Amino acid sequence: MMRRLSILLALLLAAAALCAAEFTTIEDLNGRDIGVQTAVLYEELIMDRVPDSTFQYYTMPNDMILALQSGKVDAYLIEEVSYGVQKKNHPDLAVLEEPAGYINATCIIGNNERQDRLLSELNQFIADSWENGLLDELYDYWIADFDPINDTCDVTGFTGENGVISVAVEGGYEPFSFISNGHISGFDADFICRFARAYGYTPEFYEVPFEAIAPGVETGKYDIGMNIVVSAERNETGTLSDVYYTTPIRLVILGEDESQAGFFDKLADSFYKTFIRESRWELFVQGAGLTVLITISSIVAGTLLGFLVYMLCRKGSRVANGATNFFLWLIHGMPTVLLLMILYYIVFGSSRLSGTWVSVVGFSLMFACSMIDMLRVGCHAIGRGQTEASRALGYSDSQSFFRIILPQAAQHFLPIYRNEVVTLIKETSVVGYIAVLDLTKISDLVRSRTYEAFFPLIVTAIMYFVISALLTKLVTLVEHAIDPRRRKKDKILKGIKEIE
Repeated sequence: MMRRLSILLALLLAAAALCAAEFTTIEDLNGRDIGVQTAVLYEELIMDRVPDSTFQYYTMPNDMILALQSGKVDAYLIEEVSYGVQKKNHPDLAVLEEPAGYINATCIIGNNERQDRLLSELNQFIADSWENGLLDELYDYWIADFDPINDTCDVTGFTGENGVISVAVEGGYEPFSFISNGHISGFDADFICRFARAYGYTPEFYEVPFEAIAPGVETGKYDIGMNIVVSAERNETGTLSDVYYTTPIRLVILGEDESQAGFFDKLADSFYKTFIRESRWELFVQGAGLTVLITISSIVAGTLLGFLVYMLCRKGSRVANGATNFFLWLIHGMPTVLLLMILYYIVFGSSRLSGTWVSVVGFSLMFACSMIDMLRVGCHAIGRGQTEASRALGYSDSQSFFRIILPQAAQHFLPIYRNEVVTLIKETSVVGYIAVLDLTKISDLVRSRTYEAFFPLIVTAIMYFVISALLTKLVTLVEHAIDPRRRKKDKILKGIKEIE
């Protein structure tokens, strides 16, 4: 079976290579599907030459490779220096001889009180680096002679007398910024580290999706954003530094696979690169731990907050219920990513609260809203006669609620609660948008290094299943523990005086 699968895969790649042979000029791609990374603006270089083409946007560069190999796009745009790295990992890639154009990259400076000073210092450093050859040295080291395994970035030696600067990088884009041996590395990271040492700063790097870099810097959350492509519109709205590198943009197509490795050899190599090299399995463990931390913290905080708000509204206060209903409407109607970005870039934009705890705040609010709804549904399902009967037996109002109403109501809403827990676990996969290295973001970063999708995605899915199963089991145990049918009569009547 595996042999047939290998043969079929080879035939499909061969057929794709034959189809790709028809593309020799940029105009040959007119009317075809072309991939491009979100927010890089490379498509503007060829729009007038391929007016009938459709551009498909991807978050990660390696996603475009998979799209090309699976036939979802006929070509994709990428920087020539990054194509060189991709070609080493995917010999079946090729490029059109004519470049799509050239781009200049700059830094975008944060909209805060240090903006003018940082802009002046960064421009001076760029000018000095062009003059003394530092930028050429960095280009040769990280780009011309790039070794993804052995090349390292010195992230030490900072004096920090002028404070900490927060730097937004993509974190998954070799050779510019990527995670190596658990630390940030690459051309952009090395450049900023040298700048920080020269001007007395300590850099703090945040790995965020490329499309989130400029918005984060514009709100002042980050002091510097790296690798921003110069455009007229960006010059109008953003504060950009001088150019620190220029590169051609290439159209990548499928060529002939010159690799002689068999299917199982490729599979073994993929496993080694995903987990063994640089001990990357530790990254998955760290990402899973952060996902669990965010999930459990949000469940606990959200449950307590939701329960507290429900108790404040339980007596029917019009003001409390009106405010609560408005808040429920606001949170339920807002996409998760949007809520997190508003909290991170606006509400907590001027604070140094980490993305992890901003995520906990956001998901706690979401879970609290669900908790309020669940309590309302569960408690309303219990007839008023239950309350009246318990009061007649001598229960106080709080005793009546906690010992009679709530245990019965829990049987109605705990199945929903269990589903909400699973939903919350899956929702946490978007926290990478606010610079949190959770399980999903780690998977993206590893894929950006290995250019392999199978093991990172499959293992990430399995880890989410395991986390969901464990937390679901925990909720089930709680559900059984409070089941009123399992309680003894003495426990139910504890504290109740007999009526003589």
